[in-house]
Amino acid sequence: MHFTFGSPYLLALLLLLPCFLWCKQYSQPYYFPKLAWVTRQSPLLSWEPWLKMALFTLMVFALAKPFVYDASSDQHKKGRDLILAIDASGSMAQSGFHLKDRMKTKYEITTELSKDFIAKRFDDNMGVVVFGTFAYTASPLTYDLESLSYLLEMTNVGLAGESTALGDAIMQSIRTLSYGEAKNKGIILLTDGYHNAGQTSPKEAVKKAKELGIKIYTIGIGKRSDYDVSLLETIAKQSGAKSYAASSAKALSKVYDEINALEPSAIRSENYLNQRLLILYPLALVFILLLLWVLGTKRSEK
Repeated sequence: MHFTFGSPYLLALLLLLPCFLWCKQYSQPYYFPKLAWVTRQSPLLSWEPWLKMALFTLMVFALAKPFVYDASSDQHKKGRDLILAIDASGSMAQSGFHLKDRMKTKYEITTELSKDFIAKRFDDNMGVVVFGTFAYTASPLTYDLESLSYLLEMTNVGLAGESTALGDAIMQSIRTLSYGEAKNKGIILLTDGYHNAGQTSPKEAVKKAKELGIKIYTIGIGKRSDYDVSLLETIAKQSGAKSYAASSAKALSKVYDEINALEPSAIRSENYLNQRLLILYPLALVFILLLLWVLGTKRSEK
């Protein structure tokens, strides 16, 4: 039997524990400063900070998804390293993209259909890059597609600025893909605007992608007059991929279906056998400690 965490990086939050003891302003006497030592109380002598530290530690352990397993094995999947680079500039806030639900914005419809696409890619190692005036990685490459969809939901229009930096979006996607191991790597670039911001030109970014063998599938969102059709076609052609136009939600869904049929390649991943999550144990201790804290507080008030 072995023990590990599903999200071990969250344990870094434990570095905040000293703040429960020292990151606090203690009361000082206002009229008699020379008697400050009388009112100052050491946090080490109080039980309350230690209880808070215990509660915080247990909650961090729960968030880190502790589990036990019998053994691990290498599992060979067929799929690709794939990045969804989604435009979140101001123009994506426009509505009318969905004929049956004209109140929803282009960005809302795009993320909803992207989540449907993600759900079908159960063998792929996927990530999300969001871009506007600048680009950032909303989710690194992961097989946890449920978490990926959740992180995509947390993004919104304007989060990366109002402009459109296509070159930066491609470069950020390339950086995110560098952590993957699949031979077949691709970027799906969705945008409704013209390149007008960023530090890297689309030409430079495409050149880098071509050197690394990364295909860039481009999807123009909305009317063809809204985005640079010629640039998107050039990006796709030079990287050995294809460019698409999605004038409506239905058209975008069909584009995703076509991309979904692309030929996969082999990927190695680790599989844990006979897993048993232990999240309930730290959460149960949190509940017990909170209950004791409330009861102790009420008793002291009496």
